[in-house]
Amino acid sequence: MIAPAITTVLVANRGEIACRIFRTCRELGIRTVAVHADPDAESLHVREADSAVRLPGAAPADTYLRGDLIVRAALAAGADAVHPGYGFLSENAEFARAVTDAGLVWIGPPPEAMAAMASKTHAKRIMVEAGVPLLSPVAPDRAGAADLPLLLKAAAGGGGRGMRVVRDLSVLQGELASARAEAEAAFGDGEVFAEPYVEGGRHVEVQVLADAHGTVWTLGTRDCSLQRRHQKVIEEAPAPALPDALRAELAAAATAAARAVGYVSAGTVEFLVGQDGRPYFLEMNTRLQVEHPVTERVHGVDLVALQIRVAEGARLDPQGPPEPRGHAVEARLYAEDPGRGWQPRTGTVHRLRVPADGAVRTDAGVADGDTVTSHYDPLLAKLIAWAPTRPEAVRLLAGALERAEIHGPFTNRDLLVRSLRHPEFASARMDTGFYDRHLAGLTAPCEGTRLAALAAALADAQGRHRFGAWRNLPSQPQAKRYRSEPDGTEHEIRYRLTRKGGFTAEGFDGVRVLQAAPGRVVLEVDGVRRPFDVTAYAGGTCVYVGGHALTALPRFPDPVAPRESGSLLAPMPGTVVRVAEGIAVGGPVEAGQTLLWLEAMKMEHRIVAPASGTLTALHAIPGRQVEVGEVLAVVTEKEA
Repeated sequence: MIAPAITTVLVANRGEIACRIFRTCRELGIRTVAVHADPDAESLHVREADSAVRLPGAAPADTYLRGDLIVRAALAAGADAVHPGYGFLSENAEFARAVTDAGLVWIGPPPEAMAAMASKTHAKRIMVEAGVPLLSPVAPDRAGAADLPLLLKAAAGGGGRGMRVVRDLSVLQGELASARAEAEAAFGDGEVFAEPYVEGGRHVEVQVLADAHGTVWTLGTRDCSLQRRHQKVIEEAPAPALPDALRAELAAAATAAARAVGYVSAGTVEFLVGQDGRPYFLEMNTRLQVEHPVTERVHGVDLVALQIRVAEGARLDPQGPPEPRGHAVEARLYAEDPGRGWQPRTGTVHRLRVPADGAVRTDAGVADGDTVTSHYDPLLAKLIAWAPTRPEAVRLLAGALERAEIHGPFTNRDLLVRSLRHPEFASARMDTGFYDRHLAGLTAPCEGTRLAALAAALADAQGRHRFGAWRNLPSQPQAKRYRSEPDGTEHEIRYRLTRKGGFTAEGFDGVRVLQAAPGRVVLEVDGVRRPFDVTAYAGGTCVYVGGHALTALPRFPDPVAPRESGSLLAPMPGTVVRVAEGIAVGGPVEAGQTLLWLEAMKMEHRIVAPASGTLTALHAIPGRQVEVGEVLAVVTEKEA
């Protein structure tokens, strides 16, 4: 029986996924309701919704993870359905039950199916009975050298939380304790299990969509092998270089997994494919995936629209989904610094522009003027390119990223471009160890930063010259200092104003200034004409030249109060989640020893001792909020 048509949907989420669901709702003529924590009061997803309800507070535990408040918000706003998006409560069976108990339509799988897959250990038992291939578990407390390497995983959650690779038995117990503590903090469940770690494996997944009438679709495969901290960075569909027999085996296993739990709605069955070509079940995500757009582009469907129709009781075509066509690649644009332990970055998004030629889809959660805070995931946007062939799609996406204007917190844009153009990725020989092998090269400082600093200095000089702000004789050399982000390299630029109103630069052999204007500088470098678009913010302090981010420095730096030698500073705003056991002020520490863990933007970061010595101060207290640059601890190095 077809249920009444949904008229108003509350999205129990924020950011990019909320905006993406709203877009489909608008196309279907469905009204939308947003919920927001206090830091999100003016965010993009709130602005795009027809109405919004405040969830008082800032921390996710007090807002987006409060199912009771969200159900109350849906009823107050007159919604008749709830879509959970991904993350937060999207895989919480109790929340799904609370939604349906309130008389609302749940746009997702049955709570029973979610509960069956909520624990990875329980899910694996179900998969064994369904004949789905998987790795044999290893009892972590009884593991021996023959079991190495091991992968420790939290039973109750995903996103890389509580996950560790162990290659040395001597660290197993410590990593096990750390994984349990992280799992307990993240999911309220400290259960951790172990299984063999497959070296050189590929992360391949199958999109499923099922209705309440017994039809199960499998919509091809996706490859998500490029991951940082077990979280995906670049995804594509279909997964390249898989034999047809393996594709058929994966589709059959995914269908069996969905039928085993009576699945309805969209979901994803994830596998690890070993170098021998054998697949192993990892988990089933009982929700929409971040990377769902690549499947949409290849199959020509809208998965959110299909979720809504299935929730209304519609039947899927028993003949199956539309046939796949071409290739799609997605890159996740994060506000983070990959070269410094993937540290998240915060700040104002001054500009986010992707070439608007229609060839690349952009699913963004921020717009110009929005602020990236430390409260939530650092995902800014997803860029998705489609083309008839894989090489064309990869080239298209890399070019769009390279030409995009991204002004604001430092991002992983350069890493994405270099990853897409890396020979290993281009030839589809990548695996989940890609960044372990190549991160250093992929995050090396960009070339051309000094030329970008020259362009910034000339644009600034021309702007001041136009408005009569010269204070020194034009014939005297002028100087400007810039620091490049994120490597911190400082560049001093010296130039002169010529009698004809042009510029000459000192220390730039083979460089000629052809044009200088406040927003654009054209240089000739060894006979090659190179234009630079220059944009400045914050009174000219933050300068963006093409893909280079620069900070203008004062000519005479102000003195800075010295820090105590050995001070460990918070690398980003965040929360102290725990302090290592057994450490105390006055006690010894070893170089590289983890002293505490800081959580920011849903990721944990270890703060380690820079040298062996004595812990002479410890200001970190679990649960305490800290700001960037705040002193967490002090280690006094022992004399050689």
